[in-house]
Amino acid sequence: MDLQALRYFRAIAEGQSFTKAAKALGVSQPTLSIAMQNLEARLGTTLFLRERNGTTLTTTGQALQRHVDRIFAEIVEAEAHVRALESGDAGSFVVGCHESLGAYFLPGFLAEFFPTHPNIEVLLANAPSAEVRERVLAREIHFGIVVNPAPHPDLVLLDLFDDAIDVLVGEPFTAPHSTVAEAEAAFRRGPVIYAGRVSEGVSLLDDFARLGLATDRKLVCGDLEQVKSLGLAGLGPTVLPRRVAAYGGAPPTAVYGAFRRLHPSFPIFHDRICLLYRAGVHKTRAWTALKEALVTYGRALDRFT
Repeated sequence: MDLQALRYFRAIAEGQSFTKAAKALGVSQPTLSIAMQNLEARLGTTLFLRERNGTTLTTTGQALQRHVDRIFAEIVEAEAHVRALESGDAGSFVVGCHESLGAYFLPGFLAEFFPTHPNIEVLLANAPSAEVRERVLAREIHFGIVVNPAPHPDLVLLDLFDDAIDVLVGEPFTAPHSTVAEAEAAFRRGPVIYAGRVSEGVSLLDDFARLGLATDRKLVCGDLEQVKSLGLAGLGPTVLPRRVAAYGGAPPTAVYGAFRRLHPSFPIFHDRICLLYRAGVHKTRAWTALKEALVTYGRALDRFT
């Protein structure tokens, strides 16, 4: 149905007069008459009774009026909502995170962000970094917080902080490891604990093997939290991102939290943590507020390297 015709219909119904409606709308009376004839023909019904004292609605006209009133109320609400999104601080956004960032970055960020931005809704999606990147490109995710992303001409990448995957031991770990020889022996004895799904940790172990340092005792875990728990129990050397080791109960300046490096001479795998979003995206005030807050919080996490 033509929205203009519905506006004409509404004006005639409210004023109970074609003449009054034409004057209020600034159009000619024949224009209104033709529009209403076309509307009645489309609906297959008579909408108005034209009488000497004015124009009244038929039963079907009254039914249409109820629907038209709801339609225009929805239009007013939609206009107000869009204006609020454009110029106000309200909005709903999907933030996608690499699994370790979802667990160890977002809690602190959201605890700071939500109290000062009560009208911004954040929906979370945890996935491997490559999947988050693809979903940002597909416009399924507004912001991605990812590890070592590959560049793309349709993406904006902003560096947040640098991290490293390291071989760490928890405080209960008692095997001697103050010298290189002792640390190498402790590594070979194992068990070396790591998350099999974290490709960067697997790459670090490959680096160790290329240096002639390998172990036959490995304990493969399903996630980083399990690796961390076993490491804190002193079970053996763990392969962990420093951000994961430091999270929870560690002083703000701690690089390793309750862990320490097996030996400072051992190699590490450098991680680059980035915020990414689509280039050319429409930037509302709420979008900008969330982006700037993510960047500010992320760039304050500079203690891991």
